[in-house]
Amino acid sequence: MDEIEEKYKVLLVDDEPIILRSLKVAIPWDDLQMEIVGEARNGELALRLIEETTPHIIISDIRMPVIDGINLMKEVLPKNSKLVFIFISGYGEFEYAREALRQGAFDYLLKPIDHDELVEMLYRAKTRLDEQKENDQMMHSVQMLSMLARERMFAEITLGNARPLEHLKWLENSELESGYFMAVVQLDDYSVLTGQWSVEEKRLWLFAIRNIVEEWSLEHGVLTVFPFHNGEWILLFPGSLSASRRELGEHLITGIKRYSKLSCSVGISRCTQGIDQLSTVYPLAAKALYQRFYYGLAGVYIDEETTFAGNTEVKYPKELETSLIESIRTLNRNQMSSLFDELALYIEAQAIPKEIAERLLVEMVVVLYRHFEHLNLNSDWSLHGLLSKLHHLVTLSEMMSALKEEFGERLDQGSKPVNREDTRSSIEKTKRYIESNYYKDLSIEEVSELADLSISHFCTLFKQITGYTFLEYVTHCRMEKAKDILQSSNVKVYQIAPLVGYQDPRYFTQVFKKASGQTPTEYREEHAKQAN
Repeated sequence: MDEIEEKYKVLLVDDEPIILRSLKVAIPWDDLQMEIVGEARNGELALRLIEETTPHIIISDIRMPVIDGINLMKEVLPKNSKLVFIFISGYGEFEYAREALRQGAFDYLLKPIDHDELVEMLYRAKTRLDEQKENDQMMHSVQMLSMLARERMFAEITLGNARPLEHLKWLENSELESGYFMAVVQLDDYSVLTGQWSVEEKRLWLFAIRNIVEEWSLEHGVLTVFPFHNGEWILLFPGSLSASRRELGEHLITGIKRYSKLSCSVGISRCTQGIDQLSTVYPLAAKALYQRFYYGLAGVYIDEETTFAGNTEVKYPKELETSLIESIRTLNRNQMSSLFDELALYIEAQAIPKEIAERLLVEMVVVLYRHFEHLNLNSDWSLHGLLSKLHHLVTLSEMMSALKEEFGERLDQGSKPVNREDTRSSIEKTKRYIESNYYKDLSIEEVSELADLSISHFCTLFKQITGYTFLEYVTHCRMEKAKDILQSSNVKVYQIAPLVGYQDPRYFTQVFKKASGQTPTEYREEHAKQAN
């Protein structure tokens, strides 16, 4: 007679009765070999039920009165490291979700709850618990621990900012040290799509694509996946899969098309080694990706050593590209014009045939266009239109004149005072938005999108105009509001913390003291004396 499989015990913790009811009814607990052993409306009651029921899995809201989800987890995990925590998070609670993963959470899902997604998580949780039964060891891989924490870090390093490495010594022996290659996935006609979507539709579409890409990545051995620019995702594959690069890319495109009905293209880099090489291979994968503009077809494009078919002695002028990028960054039209002249001389000196010269120019153009895009200087400027114009010109002189004119006009627009005023207006708008929403879990992506600026450009301009970094200004607004509450009410300090955007009262006290030189209690007492 088969032994009856013991069910895993599940505790539900949420202060919204409707969510508790939906979780009990909508999830096939028997099929999962799980049973609900208790329900709690807050973290304090949950602590008592955990002692009484000894659950294997806890599904908890991340924000709750009395004791929030993260502090609940901090309280119980030291006593039972095998507990599986799954958090329910609001859309704007990225920092809380990331902190939860850092502290040992298994996973999280966003409201409104997708029950199919939760079932999938629970199957994975069951697999993990089954493995713990066999070897009594908790799975604690880098991949699982840091899904959200590593996204920002990888993006920063890909942009060439190595500062996150100073605080991430645990990554020195990560999977990236063994060799990997990068795939850049981008939705085709993204600018057209975003013109058709509302802000909410855009958020939902990007979230849906992200889920598709992440699920595909789990099934195909991807080391990590993270969003980079809007409409673009980066996947890192182990070098051992290098021989299957094209097949992997085609399979990914098919999967995205099947589930979203949207087409995309994939650019894939050569293999490299070491996390510090992310900023080196990204331009290679991105440049490969943009080959679709002169082939005219969506698909998979793989970076190879830079030579041109039919004339293997023609090398791509990387030094000129670097100098042209610098002229864009500094808005120096004269320097750009001179560099285009140098490029023309290079092509003439090599006696490069027209077809190969055009391919070289197109490759250069898509790289430069991308840098204009990063600086938000390409509004109402179609890359497809520019490349089409280039293709219909006959002589090298005509092509170079067209490039000087097109790129020069964009540099002039970026230099105009009216643009600076528009930019200042955008920054002022984001300041007002932060001042009205300081208590929320604001992300720099959300606010830079409101300003219609790239993240890097927004950071630079926000600091120049306000004197604060984005995070400094959010903190400033929160501290000013906290001071108002402390002076005008008797609300307890631990209750003030969530009112100004901090879930952990102790952390709020630390930030307040650093900002004002006093604890919240000391500040209140001092101003009470002054009032008397």
